[in-house]
Amino acid sequence: MLEEFEVELDGAADDELRPDYNVAPTKPVYAVMSRVPKSAPEGRAVRQLRVVRWGLVPAWAKDPSIGSKMINARVETVAEKPSYRKAFAERRCLIPADGYFEWAVLDEKDAKGKPKKQPYFVHPADGGVMAMAGLYEFWRDKGRAEDDPLSWLVTCTIITTDAVDAAGVVHDRMPMLIERDRWGDWLDPGVADAKEFLIPAGSTGLEIYPVSTAVNSVRNNGPELLEPMKIGEGESAKRS
Repeated sequence: MLEEFEVELDGAADDELRPDYNVAPTKPVYAVMSRVPKSAPEGRAVRQLRVVRWGLVPAWAKDPSIGSKMINARVETVAEKPSYRKAFAERRCLIPADGYFEWAVLDEKDAKGKPKKQPYFVHPADGGVMAMAGLYEFWRDKGRAEDDPLSWLVTCTIITTDAVDAAGVVHDRMPMLIERDRWGDWLDPGVADAKEFLIPAGSTGLEIYPVSTAVNSVRNNGPELLEPMKIGEGESAKRS
């Protein structure tokens, strides 16, 4: 990732994450951001890789529990909504991933009479990296000393937009993806008005295939979760 995203400062070197095949809200993830280090006298923004927690906690939040409800921000309102407005203007990031899971409602019902859901893995057709548009925030735990490293929590949210192409077959929403040639502009904290990025998604070059329902439990976490499976006859999917 350091090479792929042309990272200058590896802020995750001491907190390297193990491969995660089933990322859930509040878990740590990698984020690429551009910030001005305190040690940079010239004030130049440096592209960094950091470990953050998925689920945005605004600086004004009383406690971090609100983060579990703020894992996504809708592209239609992210620039105006108070919870995201300041982060959108000043703290944009990229969340790297190989892909993501999405669930489609099936025509078949379970034992309780509820529609079954089939998980799918959505990923770039060329096997490349997926750069999801994200925002990040710093939250300080005032119950700890200011110089305590644990007094600061860095969190993120993923911006979503209308789903297109293959992704739209499974669900009507998808992560907003930033094209490689626009990574620099998206990350640039000097670009205060980033509304030009908030355009409907075009062709994404994504592919999807069904995977085992084992992914429904975060206790399952291994490469086998990405193995394709066949959907039985009569289990035609529709949007959830």
